[in-house]
Amino acid sequence: MQWKKTTVIRADKKRVSARAPVIISASRATDIPAFYTDWLINRLNAGYAVWVNPFNNARLYYVSFEAARLFVFWTKNPGPLIRRLDEFEKRNIHYYFQVTLNDYETEKFEPGLPPLHERIHTFRELSDRIGRHRVIWRFDPLIVTPRLSPERLLEKIAHIGNRLMHKTDKLVISFVDVDAYPKVRNNLVRELDLFDSDSVVSAEPSWPQIRRIARGLEQLRTHWKRQGWNITVATCGESMDLETDYGIVKNRCIDDDLIRNVFSHDRELMQFVDYGETDPEAVRQREMFAAPRTVNIKDKGQRKACNCISSKDIGMYNTCPHFCVYCYANTSRNRVTGNLSKHSARAESLIENEKGEGGERWWAVQGLNL
Repeated sequence: MQWKKTTVIRADKKRVSARAPVIISASRATDIPAFYTDWLINRLNAGYAVWVNPFNNARLYYVSFEAARLFVFWTKNPGPLIRRLDEFEKRNIHYYFQVTLNDYETEKFEPGLPPLHERIHTFRELSDRIGRHRVIWRFDPLIVTPRLSPERLLEKIAHIGNRLMHKTDKLVISFVDVDAYPKVRNNLVRELDLFDSDSVVSAEPSWPQIRRIARGLEQLRTHWKRQGWNITVATCGESMDLETDYGIVKNRCIDDDLIRNVFSHDRELMQFVDYGETDPEAVRQREMFAAPRTVNIKDKGQRKACNCISSKDIGMYNTCPHFCVYCYANTSRNRVTGNLSKHSARAESLIENEKGEGGERWWAVQGLNL
């Protein structure tokens, strides 16, 4: 997607070239709401952020927020951001949340997270604040071990779902992908005594195990529907067909249907979603000649099985101190802690350290023991 070209004025008064996306993803690469809310609000006030290409750390990209109509937040702990959502509302910028709420407490797969009961409370608080249609529940990835069977996973999902009833409209799942992500394999081997380098692939559910999980989810959805909760169950980034037999659809996390349903009053956002255009004159021409609203704005930067429409991510890999053992975005704890020492809430980018300050102060504020 070729976003609108513009310029931004940096703090040093220098004018630099930038791109101005309509949809901002914050973020697939790290948990900005949980750990970087102050930085995000500072960047919102500045009107732009700097993104570092993960494949070429010397290349900086300036991302302007002048055309931004929607932020999609990805998080396991939205609590810090809930208190700052008015910063987006007063700018008339829309948002919705993808909230991963797993139960791997016994397994210790997510060591940096608050207790499960606190995360459930926070999810419910967010839903009450902004509406259940704007808070997507994710239980992903699904991991199978000798002590964590498909049936046990379903029990965990049911336990959380019973607490979230009527607080969301969708449950999104995925299955851990060990072979596709060497970092996932390495982290599992490094962090868990349960696996070794030969057997770690067993964490990836087999096709019979996937069918057992899908059948159980179909039964759960039917049970919840009888209680008046008509929740959709969907997969994220999975190529398999679970819809025909189990009614589990393929998800779009950056979802044009959700955007149309919730934010249809925003003409600029609808112009992008319907026509893939940010230029008002180009949209006017398309409308004048009744151009079909079937423009393919699939995000080509994502995996083949991903159905998301285009957005611009402003997060960075190796910056999330949740330290989940299945994480594809972190290479190692040492890499993350090294980057955290370079973070300042006043910087343009997440791991840029202005004037050598910010590291220890940031850790202390977050209450982290790194």
